[in-house]
Amino acid sequence: MASDSTEKRDLHTLTRGELMELLSELGQPKFRAKQVEEWVWEKNARSFDEMTNVPKSLREELAKRVTLGGVEEVARQVSLDGSRKYLLRYPDGVAVECVGMPGGNRLSVCASTQAGCAMGCAFCATGAAGLTRSLTESEIYEQVMHVRDDFNARVTSVVLMGQGEPFMNYDATLAALRRLNSPEGAGIGARHLTVSTCGVIPQIMRFANEPEQFTLAVSLHSAVQRTRNALMPGVRKYSLINLYNAMGEYVNKTGRRPTYEYALIGGVNDTDNELQALCDFCEGTLAHVNLIQLNEVDGSKFRPSTDLRAQDFVRRLASVGVEATVRNSRGSDIDAACGQLKQRALRGR
Repeated sequence: MASDSTEKRDLHTLTRGELMELLSELGQPKFRAKQVEEWVWEKNARSFDEMTNVPKSLREELAKRVTLGGVEEVARQVSLDGSRKYLLRYPDGVAVECVGMPGGNRLSVCASTQAGCAMGCAFCATGAAGLTRSLTESEIYEQVMHVRDDFNARVTSVVLMGQGEPFMNYDATLAALRRLNSPEGAGIGARHLTVSTCGVIPQIMRFANEPEQFTLAVSLHSAVQRTRNALMPGVRKYSLINLYNAMGEYVNKTGRRPTYEYALIGGVNDTDNELQALCDFCEGTLAHVNLIQLNEVDGSKFRPSTDLRAQDFVRRLASVGVEATVRNSRGSDIDAACGQLKQRALRGR
C-alpha cells in the first residue's frame, strides 16, 4: 500500500481482508485488525495517537500509509429545544447536513445519504440545488458518530431522512445501516434505524427482502396523483396505485409497519379532497401516517397548513382506522429544513 500522502486511503474504506493484509505487511499479528477497527468504528478515533492499546511503532506506520478520514464542522446551530444542526464537510470539499435531537435519555440523529438530491421535490430546499454526489457508507456513518461525540451520548435511533434519496444510493445506504446496527459499529437496534424514501418502488421491494428489521418510511405528501406529480416530480413514473400495491407486498413480506410522511402544505395538499384521498389510500392498511408541519423555506411559494387542519387530518384518519400523529417540530427556530443551513452558509450568512 502506497505511502505517498496523495494516495493514502481512508481506513474506513478498507475491508477486513485489506486491513489484515496491510497489518501482515507490517509484521503484525491478526488480532491487531480487531483493535484498529474498534478505534475506527466504535470509538470514532480522529487521531492515531488515540489508539492507546496499539503499539506506537504501528501507529506511526499506519499514519504513513492510511488516513482516518473525518469530517470538518463548517457550521452549527443550536435550537432552544436542544436540537443541534450541523453542516459537515468531507475532505473533497462536499458538504452535507445532519441533525441531533435529544429527548430524555434518547438521542436521535437525522442523517443524509447524498450531497444534494436529484428528486426535485417542489417544497424541498435541498432539491432546489440538485445532486452533487452520493455518499459512501463511512460518510453516512460518520455523520452519526459526529453527533454522538458532540452530545457525548449514545445514539438510540437514526433516520436517513436528510439530504438525498437513500434508495438512489442503495448499496451505501444499506451498508451504513448494517454498520450502525452492528455491535462492532454503533450498536443501534435495527428497528430504530429508519430509511425514508420518496417511493422508489424497485428498491422498496429489494428492501423488503433484506434480512434485517430496518424500518421504512415513505414520503407520500399527497394521495392525489396530479398533486403528487407536481410536488414530487422525481417519482412521477412510480404511480400511486403501483406504490399502494408495492407497500402491500412489503407489509406481507416483512410484517413491519411502514410510515407515510405527509408534509401539510396550506391550500395544496390539505384540502377536503386531498384528505379524503389520503383516507382512501391508507384505510385497511397497516401504515401509520406522520403529519409534518412544513418548514418555511426562503423563496418558496409554499406555506405550512394550520395546527387546526392537522388535527382535522388526525381525526378523519382515525375515523377510518388509520393512526396518525403530528410530528413534533424540532429546531423550528433554526434552519430546520434540509438544505437551509447549507444555503445560508454558502451565502455567507
